[in-house]
Amino acid sequence: MTALAWLVPLALLMGALGLAAFLWSLKVGQYEDLEGSAYRALEDEPPAAGERR
Repeated sequence: MTALAWLVPLALLMGALGLAAFLWSLKVGQYEDLEGSAYRALEDEPPAAGERR
């Protein structure tokens, strides 16, 4: 029974951290351009020497 006293709050804390990480990724625009990333993964040519992605 004492294990539940530790595990339930720990599970709630981990869930809250996961939710916070997901909401942060939405805020910084992680999911804005999903198609562009898919096309870049299929490109054959390596990027030029000074080109950033």
